[in-house]
Amino acid sequence: MLTQDIITALKGYMAALQHDVTFVVQTGEHAKRNELIEFLGGIAATSERLALEERDCGDVLRSPVSFLLEVDGQDSGIRFSGIPGGHEFNSLVLAVLHAGGSDIKLDDNIAQLLRNVDEKLHFEVFISLSCHNCPDVVQTLNQFALLNPLISSEMLDGGLYQELIDERDIQGVPSVYLNGELFANGKVEAGTLVDKLLERFPHLAKAADTATLPLQDVTVVGGGPAGISAAIYAARKGLKVTIVADRVGGQVKDTMGIENLISVPSTTGPELAGALMQHLNEYEVTLKEHLRVVDIEKGDIHSLTLSSGERIDTRTLIVASGARWRELGIPGEKENIGNGVAYCPHCDGPFFKGKDVAVIGGGNSGIEAALDLAGIVKSVTVFEFMPEMKADRVLVEQAEKRSNITLLTNVASKQVVAENGKVTGLEYQDRETGETRVQDLSGIFVQIGLVPNSQFLQDVVELTQHGEVVVDERGRTSEAGIYACGDVTTVPYKQIVIAMGEGAKASLAAFEHLMLNPISEPEELAA
Repeated sequence: MLTQDIITALKGYMAALQHDVTFVVQTGEHAKRNELIEFLGGIAATSERLALEERDCGDVLRSPVSFLLEVDGQDSGIRFSGIPGGHEFNSLVLAVLHAGGSDIKLDDNIAQLLRNVDEKLHFEVFISLSCHNCPDVVQTLNQFALLNPLISSEMLDGGLYQELIDERDIQGVPSVYLNGELFANGKVEAGTLVDKLLERFPHLAKAADTATLPLQDVTVVGGGPAGISAAIYAARKGLKVTIVADRVGGQVKDTMGIENLISVPSTTGPELAGALMQHLNEYEVTLKEHLRVVDIEKGDIHSLTLSSGERIDTRTLIVASGARWRELGIPGEKENIGNGVAYCPHCDGPFFKGKDVAVIGGGNSGIEAALDLAGIVKSVTVFEFMPEMKADRVLVEQAEKRSNITLLTNVASKQVVAENGKVTGLEYQDRETGETRVQDLSGIFVQIGLVPNSQFLQDVVELTQHGEVVVDERGRTSEAGIYACGDVTTVPYKQIVIAMGEGAKASLAAFEHLMLNPISEPEELAA
């Protein structure tokens, strides 16, 4: 699993370790244990500060393919049950680096919230090694554990713990449990984890340091292509800039193949998100990641309240909050999210190996999902509301060539059918005949487009009936000093390259506004 290139890279990373880190593996017999020992031994050999020990840890570790990280002989709270390869390899490397003394990249206010936790919290994260969303959750909870000895976090490879998967009826990843009870499942972001923690322990927010930043020239809400573009353009003007975002990369991070970003023939969402962060780090921009805006008081100076309780005052505001997956809005959908209803075929597809599934939506994302799933599941049926598939013809032709893909058009999804907590079918209507039918299924993947993340802008700026922010050719909204860009706006064609351009445009317009509306000097200074 560890190539010479990987070993060379690890030696470079591990040179930064400031503390001794030990992989402590539970004793016992397991078919995968030798592979785990060889894997960890290879990593440990890359630094004198790394070591590998086999020890009976009792109930602290789950099985002989479980291990924990000790830092200078003390339990770090980080556990892995399984071999963290695939997408989770980065989670292990980052856990070692952070445990070894590298800076934890969490907002100061979030870090303070976690330090204020005063009871034991044990997180379990069930993952699939093919899930590209899971590492964000694992890495976030590992950082939580390092900030407070009362917090521990365990990654579990669902493929090695099938009995536990069945016992807890898990059908989607990441699936997060807190102290043995379901905490969050389906597509989970780090910001969502913080929100849920605050919902359960509201006193943590009250204990947080709510000291504000100095008055900002530009505050950007959103960390996708539009938001990062806006922040970089503003920073290049020498302005005081802050970004508030659930995550850097935004919706782009969920896209596996990107081939239409001009000058970049081929990349992936995670790679592009990493490049956006790298570019952002070249400038003095304050990043408030894993947080969201809960209230906006508009005026000559706009005041934003964040989910952490912190307040930011800013002369201009650029909204680049993007969009999220649109839900069907039919009975049985919300009740069965994570139990057969899913929105990410890359993450949850492996749970339906050899089963019959549906994809709702015949656009590009729907047909691409069907093609991805076809190599894993028994059959895929695509349900499209319109009389014809909306996807590009080249994609439709690929789907038509697959023997296990069926394309249904002019049908309306009516209800998700479930029994004993699991999806068993989809009730739909033939729009031409009016006939209602039920198709037996084990999983339903919803791919019907996006809805703008504008709920926090009600009564702040003008929105369309669909929730899009109304903007003019300069990205200006109905409120002076507030701009918007990207997928949250009325600008047509939701594309990465367009979002980047719109972000730059909104930033330049905000700069122009600042130049035309300078801050008046206080009277005592003017005198």
